[in-house]
Amino acid sequence: MIRKTLMKKAVIISFLIIASCSNRKEINQVAEISCGQCQFEIKEPMGCDLAIRVDNRTYFIDGANIDDFGDAHDKNKGFCNIVRKATVVGVFKDGRFKASSIKLIDKK
Repeated sequence: MIRKTLMKKAVIISFLIIASCSNRKEINQVAEISCGQCQFEIKEPMGCDLAIRVDNRTYFIDGANIDDFGDAHDKNKGFCNIVRKATVVGVFKDGRFKASSIKLIDKK
């Protein structure tokens, strides 16, 4: 009886350890940031939305808006017209990037 109880506890602890290891880790790196539709040619959804490109893959961003960094359609520095560099912190989840921090590093 005691052996079965210990075995059940070991299985539960093992499951919890495995489940906690499967969570994606937060990244902190430099990435390209711009309008997903205008610069990265993401087809859906329509409209101008902030996106990042990491390792030649693009992801829409949750946690920041395209106009949080100025007018997205500004000819010289708007995300719909140019690709900029930023240090991004966050996690990839459900095909999107959940940003906890975005800091532009270019001098536009």
